[in-house]
Amino acid sequence: MTYAIGIQSLAICDRCGQQYPYLSMQVEWTGFKVCDECFEPKHPQLEPITKPADPQALHNPRTDRVEPYNVYVGIPVVENESLGPVTGVGCVGWVTVVTS
Repeated sequence: MTYAIGIQSLAICDRCGQQYPYLSMQVEWTGFKVCDECFEPKHPQLEPITKPADPQALHNPRTDRVEPYNVYVGIPVVENESLGPVTGVGCVGWVTVVTS
């Protein structure tokens, strides 16, 4: 559908109620059709900038693997026989314990 251009048309400002040329009216962010004197731009604080969330981790990471991985578990040798043997409990896969 086509509309008339409105070169000689008049319109009434939604805010002040005065009559102005139709083509000089502006549509405000509130949806009102207002004159140049009544026009108020939208304040930036009405739409604060939303920042994206911080990334948490990589998707499907592939880390370096170094095998075999030796970990020393124990206490220093002490000349005291009342100390019991060193024991450890873990569940990480295959563990090889070498004692000397």
